Amino acid sequence: MLTSPNLTLSWEIASTIGLNLSSAELQRHMELSHRPMKICIISVLGALIILGNVAVILVIASSVSGWSRNTRYFLISLTGADAALALVVMPLNLYVSLVKDREDPDPYCHAVAFFNSTVYATCIYSLATISLERYIAVFYPLKYTTVMTKNKTRVLIAFAWFFPPVVLVPISIPDGIIKVYFSSASLVCNPVYSTNVAYSLTLTCLIFFPCSIVMTFANCRLWVAARRQRHKLKNRDLRGRSRPDSASRVLVPVMIVYYTCWTPCMMTILYTAISGTAVPEWLEFVAVWLPSANGFLNCIVYFWINHSFRRKFCLMGHRLCLQLCPAVGKVGGYRAPGGVSVVGSAWDNNNSLQERSCSVSSNCTLLPQVVESCI
Repeated sequence: MLTSPNLTLSWEIASTIGLNLSSAELQRHMELSHRPMKICIISVLGALIILGNVAVILVIASSVSGWSRNTRYFLISLTGADAALALVVMPLNLYVSLVKDREDPDPYCHAVAFFNSTVYATCIYSLATISLERYIAVFYPLKYTTVMTKNKTRVLIAFAWFFPPVVLVPISIPDGIIKVYFSSASLVCNPVYSTNVAYSLTLTCLIFFPCSIVMTFANCRLWVAARRQRHKLKNRDLRGRSRPDSASRVLVPVMIVYYTCWTPCMMTILYTAISGTAVPEWLEFVAVWLPSANGFLNCIVYFWINHSFRRKFCLMGHRLCLQLCPAVGKVGGYRAPGGVSVVGSAWDNNNSLQERSCSVSSNCTLLPQVVESCI
């Protein structure tokens, strides 16, 4: 078994001063010494998630040009799940890391592990529902209003939020079918997946793999359709101008971010469940907290890349500046605040067109030609 230079050095120091410490105790001592650095990393990540998702909520709380009401509902659901990572998951685990000195399980740690798993699963299901809505809107535009009704949208969102607690409730039960412990390596209350391999594999088959299949299939179909349409329009263009590759700019980052953030976590769960051995300290820390980073990166790949979202954000910024500092607006060449309200009302009136199926989340400006060809 390989040992790190730090561990070897710690062992030599322990031997020199006459301490009888085991390898596990030395490893735990090293993990505790890294705790302040890890808490700082988690805190910065939480601040980024809160700031990003607050900005998103402020923009999509009202209508955005090109986005349907259903699209906004799905995105608000995703934003709420991402915000829960910073407002629920991180505080609970940081509190445990500050007050708990041993890895022994307790009822509170079971409850924290249950909330962790529930929020993570809700995030994955929310991502899958957005991909499903995109797929239906682009490939079945004439049936969109009948397939994605308001009630069906509510059912999908409710499923994303209430199904995970049902399948994950055994984690919250002390002395239940799966054990839970506090990991000083990741500063998280984790289930011991090796204590119930069948249940652990069932969770991955019910949560990660189905959602990953839906996202991969839907986004790959959208990407292929957008590329095909782009080539057709390029061939028809007599001037031979090259159109921007919007499909790659939007869909590729979505999938890269998703698999980069979630694959290490899932692979770690499967490895520990099957082998029964833990992974190295920092590998576990990164694998456990990468899905939380997805909560911030979603703000970029689903919102800030989108032109309509950026326009609405700038409009709200102009409104705020003119309300707080009217003199600055005059210097900048803007009209009175009343002029902005006219622009805002014209912007909000675009909602009359948003129930068309061409509004597809961050693809609302991505595949207009594909939607038009379907109609």
